[in-house]
Amino acid sequence: MKKVGLVMRKIQFTESQGPRVFAERLRDLAAQLGVEIVFISPERHVSGHDWIAGYEHEKGDLVNYDIVLDQMYSAGIDHVIYTVSGFTFLKMFFKNSVLFPHSFPDPALTGYEMMKPFYGIVDKAIVQTEFLKRQMNEVYGVSDVDVIPIGFSEQLAEEYFDPSAIVGNRVLWIGRDEENRRPDLVLEYARRNPDKEVIMVFGGMRYKESMKKYDIPHNVKLKFALTQSEVFELMNSSKVYWSSSKFDTFAMPLTEALAMGKIVIKPEHPCYDHISSHHAFAGNEKNWFELINMAIASPLNYSMDNRDYAFSKFSSSVMKEGYRDFFDRWLR
Repeated sequence: MKKVGLVMRKIQFTESQGPRVFAERLRDLAAQLGVEIVFISPERHVSGHDWIAGYEHEKGDLVNYDIVLDQMYSAGIDHVIYTVSGFTFLKMFFKNSVLFPHSFPDPALTGYEMMKPFYGIVDKAIVQTEFLKRQMNEVYGVSDVDVIPIGFSEQLAEEYFDPSAIVGNRVLWIGRDEENRRPDLVLEYARRNPDKEVIMVFGGMRYKESMKKYDIPHNVKLKFALTQSEVFELMNSSKVYWSSSKFDTFAMPLTEALAMGKIVIKPEHPCYDHISSHHAFAGNEKNWFELINMAIASPLNYSMDNRDYAFSKFSSSVMKEGYRDFFDRWLR
């Protein structure tokens, strides 16, 4: 079985959110394709908080190269997928290196200035959307780019789909306590709409502490580090899914929301153009609250159009076929 290293930060492997879900899904589907995904991560990391000056993640990645290289060499790996730009220099040691970014140098994101120099030396990438493929080419001149989504679990989307369990006034938001995710907007919506039930889900337990700085309205429920099963069950019971982020490389919860037939309210930024179905509505902070309330008031409780679209575009089966084609070419 051919080995491929997957290099991520330690914190990405330990939190219950996108990067770890992606890693586990890639490992499982790759095994079906005859490829062993080996998780590689430095045992030390500089900081779990990329916004502390002097401790930005990319700096931490640079001082961890010795650990990463030792793990790669000892495992006999010569092909590597890395998910953060700080490990771009791996291409100096392994010619078969490919970037799969969980973040991107966009001005809306913390630390984007630090990411930019690393992207200047990327020569091969896998991205999740056509928008990112265009950006990689137009901004950084990277033309060798495959588009493969992070596929949602069809098994979970089938198991937990139950329209009778939908709570008509329930709004679900999934994100982080970071400025570009706009949790403050979610809390303000809840304050202005006390008749709505708003559930905010955070990927890591560290946000349990950081959320204490806010005055949490009575109609907001906070949840932390949920399992995928818990996310899908909660997604099913909500009528509306809302994303208020300024920028995303893929927005996996949005594709899961489509798969569960939710009415989706999303940002109008073109990075969300792939979230495009009959009942996915784009807006901004000037009209989001109205869009959510119109969606809640809709006689439509769920959208089979959204669900069908998600299964055709973003399922784990679509992801598997994408990697089948990619591995056939890359590992030949």
